[in-house]
Amino acid sequence: MPLNIKIDNFEGPFDFLLHLIKKNEMDIYDIKIYDITNQYLQYLQQMKELDLEITSEFIVIAATLLEIKSKMLLPAVVDDEVSADEERDPRKELVNKLIEYKKFKNIAKYLRNLEQSYGTVYTKKPEIIEEKNKNIDSIDIFSGITMLQLYNMFNDLMNNYYNKMNKENIVQREIPVDAYKIEDKMEYISRKMVSFKSTYFSKFIEECTNKMEVVVTFLALLELIKLKNVKAVQENNFTEIYLERIEDNDKDEYESN
Repeated sequence: MPLNIKIDNFEGPFDFLLHLIKKNEMDIYDIKIYDITNQYLQYLQQMKELDLEITSEFIVIAATLLEIKSKMLLPAVVDDEVSADEERDPRKELVNKLIEYKKFKNIAKYLRNLEQSYGTVYTKKPEIIEEKNKNIDSIDIFSGITMLQLYNMFNDLMNNYYNKMNKENIVQREIPVDAYKIEDKMEYISRKMVSFKSTYFSKFIEECTNKMEVVVTFLALLELIKLKNVKAVQENNFTEIYLERIEDNDKDEYESN
């Protein structure tokens, strides 16, 4: 089976064997020794052609693969005295070494990741905190303080506590029904614009009783602008929004502009 292999910096022969097993989608416990051997020897040949130094480890594994390959090509010797469990797979020793190497490789990868993440952790040297046991008498604490001053201190403390409490955002046990609808506000604005050909949006805001009604009114205005029933003009940010009703005969001219 021909294979185009890119010459990479493998850590050793076992690393390259694991690469071949993964590339060929083989089960590590059932290696196709014929294909692996041919690809491994092809890799060594490419290293030789590129004048790369071939270490003794690669040569030893090459000899091991050839030995296993030759053993698997020979016919099995039938011996009645040897049971099937005692028959040994010539690949077993190589497979055990590959599994052991894979375990150490995964551990090394895990430790390398820990080393990289350790650089983002800042530690603090332990220090001894001395406990100063001072017998403080309550009489000494309140010495020189009158009852009026003590009352004022307590009153200020309680006021600060109540001021920090969020009394507005209270979680309600029941979800209220929407009191305001965009459709209703659109109809209301349209009726008002019939009476007043032009007005300011603040006039509608003044009639609102809460923030939710203001938001719904503004959304209704946007829908009317989208439908080209109302024209809105604002000179600058946060200034008054001027509203003007668009007549039916003026819509074509407004759309062209």
